[in-house]
Amino acid sequence: MPNLTDPLSEDESTDIFDKLHEECGVFAIYGHPEAANLAYLGLYALQHRGQESAGIASSDGRKIYCTRKMGHVADIFTPDVLNQLPGDLAIGHTRYSTTGDTVLLNAQPLSVAYSKGQIAIAHNGNITNAGEIRRDLEAEGSIFQGTSDTEVVLHLVAKSRERTLPGALRDALLQLEGAFSLVFLAENSIIVARDPHGFRPLAMGRVEMSDGRGAYVFASETCAFDLIGAAYIGDVEPGEMVIVGPKGLTREHYTPAQNLAQCVFEHVYFSRPDSLVFGRSVQISREEMGRLLALEHPVDADVVVPVPDSGVAAAIGYASESGIPFRQALIRNHYVGRTFIEPSQAIRDFGVKLKLNPVRSLLEGKRVILVDDSIVRGTTSRKIVRMVRNAGAKEVHLRISCPPTISPCYYGVDTPSQRELIAANQSIKEIERFVEADSLGYLPIERLRDAVADTDKRFCYACYTGKYPTPLIQIEELAMATKTGC
Repeated sequence: MPNLTDPLSEDESTDIFDKLHEECGVFAIYGHPEAANLAYLGLYALQHRGQESAGIASSDGRKIYCTRKMGHVADIFTPDVLNQLPGDLAIGHTRYSTTGDTVLLNAQPLSVAYSKGQIAIAHNGNITNAGEIRRDLEAEGSIFQGTSDTEVVLHLVAKSRERTLPGALRDALLQLEGAFSLVFLAENSIIVARDPHGFRPLAMGRVEMSDGRGAYVFASETCAFDLIGAAYIGDVEPGEMVIVGPKGLTREHYTPAQNLAQCVFEHVYFSRPDSLVFGRSVQISREEMGRLLALEHPVDADVVVPVPDSGVAAAIGYASESGIPFRQALIRNHYVGRTFIEPSQAIRDFGVKLKLNPVRSLLEGKRVILVDDSIVRGTTSRKIVRMVRNAGAKEVHLRISCPPTISPCYYGVDTPSQRELIAANQSIKEIERFVEADSLGYLPIERLRDAVADTDKRFCYACYTGKYPTPLIQIEELAMATKTGC
């Protein structure tokens, strides 16, 4: 076990955030003359789910066109690029890698030609048996270009003996384990599917056009619908496959839904607060987390301060319940990219200072309740506590709007290994000392269930309990290997 009380190394002081990283975002649209443009806008709204690469594949009914590059959506898809993506159906993807290297080969959508025509695929989640399937396919002669587990699905579709694409896809999906929300593009149709546990969200909507026709859209979050003027009409159900083509929309369950395991971290951290995820408002969930946190861990203080941006809604709830004033006393710089020029002379906690700056007038002499969504390794929390204290705070009380993270996620969240998770190796009192807070309080798991209205056990809490809802294939190998996922 690492010594978590050692002083920060120079490398640690230049890390930006040791958060659980964003996952991927997917988007699909059928039946709109500006499909690629709307896919671009949808991905723009989903940029928070992945900032490494992005791609769009479109079809004009005869051919699939695909552009994918490293970087942000707005930088990749200029008007000239979008003009090269014709057709009225398209899929898109924005990626944070949780499996495979940071290379263009792993950017999505992946597009291939095979015996049944051209197809493209984009994926959000983590196929836990992808390594095993890949080894079997390679033993049979399959050749892989990249290291993403999404490529496994294409190979399974290509080798299926089913005569139609929906049949081949159904055949492939039944061989997968773990978490997946998939969008497929064929030359004249869109097919989307969710795993039978419903780990990752996939919403369905409709855009009404001036001529009275409607276009169907699918996205990881409903904030993508808001930007393009689409109405949310529900979710793709766990174990369901939806096909939209020349004959209209058809829905079928390719397998029965199993014990539901919706990722609760979507509501804690991943999703935008203006989204509906799993049919529930993320903002409402987070404010309720904060309200319950105030009831569980009250403290006599002067101000409630969020760690922006993911701590804001919970801090609003905490302030409302406690009656202690809410103050936006940490200002986030939203224009920090993945790379930056470091000063030649090391500045303590440089990475956090680059991204956050305190408002001294709101902190000086104050007893501060600092609200954040999670603690992972603990190093970032310590830097932020120091920053608030150095700005003149008299006391700093850290409140976390979820339970302690004690286990890695194998369903699409890029968590560190268990030995790197501070809560898996230290008591709450030890973490409190490590982060240098005057007090530390986490939201108990029972209250988290209440906050997301989980009355019928629909959510996955494995990162907080270590109890996984599916059998894990070669768990030691998964833990040692590069994190799996989209």
